[in-house]
Amino acid sequence: MDPLDRRLLGELEGGLPFVPEPFDDIGNRLGISGEEVIERLRRLLTEGVIRKFKARINQRLIGISANALVAWKVPDTGDGDAGSLLASYPGVTHCYERTRVPGKWEYSLYTVHHGYTREEVLDEVRGISEKTGIRDYIVLFSIKEFKRVPNVRIGENGRGTP
Repeated sequence: MDPLDRRLLGELEGGLPFVPEPFDDIGNRLGISGEEVIERLRRLLTEGVIRKFKARINQRLIGISANALVAWKVPDTGDGDAGSLLASYPGVTHCYERTRVPGKWEYSLYTVHHGYTREEVLDEVRGISEKTGIRDYIVLFSIKEFKRVPNVRIGENGRGTP
């Protein structure tokens, strides 16, 4: 990754411009062609620097307001199978593993779910529980969204800066 790649990633953090030729628009700001923008993005995807290129929808504006973090208590096997299993369900948008705090907090896997109603999310979580056999879980619904996207820019050193 070179400094121009870092500048390109910084340009993309705010999303693609809503214009007929967004890559040309970005290229103009960077002093390169739209074709070079696309080639650099392809290379960054191939190298794994960029994982996905997708649209981000404001869920609340389309009625998806039941958002939950589910904490799962699973046996510690150390092989990651439970995490991979939970992450494989289509309704799971994120899956994380955290260290247990013995005697205080025994939940080690966390999944994020979104739905139109709380009942829809609860039904989905119950279904996952039944299919996986993981019976010990807590569903934590969000009440208020404070921030959707971190305000982080990629600096010349390749690190995020506030």
